[in-house]
Amino acid sequence: MKDLLYLSVNYIRHHRVKLLVLTLAITLVSWLPIAIQSIVDQTARQLSQRAERTPLVIGAPGSPLELSLGSLYFKTKTPEVLPYAEVAAVRATGYARAIPLYYRFRVQDYPLVGTSPDYFDYRGLRLSSGRHAALLGEAVIGAQVARDMQLTVGDHVISSPESVFDLAGVYPLKMPVVGILAPGFSPDDEAVFVDIKTAWVIQGLGHGHQDLNRKEALGQILKREGDNIIANASVRQFNEITPDNLDSFHFHGDNADNPISAIIPVPADKKSAALLLGHYLEERSNVQIVRSQRVIGELLDTLFTVRDYIVVGIAIVALATATVALLVFYLSLRLRKGERFTLARIGASRWQIQALMATEVIFVLLLSAVLSAILIALTRQYGMALLQQLLMT
Repeated sequence: MKDLLYLSVNYIRHHRVKLLVLTLAITLVSWLPIAIQSIVDQTARQLSQRAERTPLVIGAPGSPLELSLGSLYFKTKTPEVLPYAEVAAVRATGYARAIPLYYRFRVQDYPLVGTSPDYFDYRGLRLSSGRHAALLGEAVIGAQVARDMQLTVGDHVISSPESVFDLAGVYPLKMPVVGILAPGFSPDDEAVFVDIKTAWVIQGLGHGHQDLNRKEALGQILKREGDNIIANASVRQFNEITPDNLDSFHFHGDNADNPISAIIPVPADKKSAALLLGHYLEERSNVQIVRSQRVIGELLDTLFTVRDYIVVGIAIVALATATVALLVFYLSLRLRKGERFTLARIGASRWQIQALMATEVIFVLLLSAVLSAILIALTRQYGMALLQQLLMT
């Protein structure tokens, strides 16, 4: 037995390159279908859970898929907008509470979401440190944002400009981090949350500037019309909201006309949800209400169809790989004919010769099975997180 083991080990060492290539090929074609199935199932589960918790979304007319993805996952970069007055319109129906969302801007690679304090209760989000935003310009960040950017309470985040050349004169806003959310393993971990009015300040709909009634500002005034003061472009606007300049921030026009990306209605029960749905489907043509579960379900159907095509393709590749492997094993046995003859001449039994010839196949299949099992376990544990990280990069 020791002699047989000695010969087997030395054969494997001598032909290690050939056996390694075969092992990797068989490992990949056995791992890929299961890996794809696992990642698709995890994706479907995450998408479905988020949609189930937010069955209805209200937004501007357009793509229901973009509205659902934007409202649930903050993935839409240039969403269509609604007037903020629509929030009051939802509440006026008496069927639901209304949570506004405005997710147009970003902080580096992370979405900046303007919303109301109700959003945190609705999602069940809890703070790991700090407090919720109480003043204009304060930010609460997700756990992933805090970890990636190495931020703690008291640090600052700065909104990213939408373009290098901002002709509208909208400047990045520096915001203090007053709270960090506990990990929820959801898209909220990768978002920066501010008050809806803070998002309007970033857009330039509200601003703060030096007091034009002071003597040092006389050279910056073009003219006075009653209580209105018209200043020139040299007036310095603040790009950070502090307790000292907070009172100088104001909004021009009616806030009801300011934009939001979507509204999450929170009905009291199923009957209220049905009545709200009917109200918007029958009476409102300038606003759409979307059943996010149905939209995400259609997306998942497409995802499953693509997965099936990929699995079929991999199965064909697996069949071709298996055929090539069998051919390699067959040719290897043919080439080892002289080796078998020599073993028989020196006294090796028939079963010993067969065991030695089978060593090559057993080694490749066993090692492939072990590697596949390890890869499958790692995929189920870390595959989704790694895929999300790659997509973000």
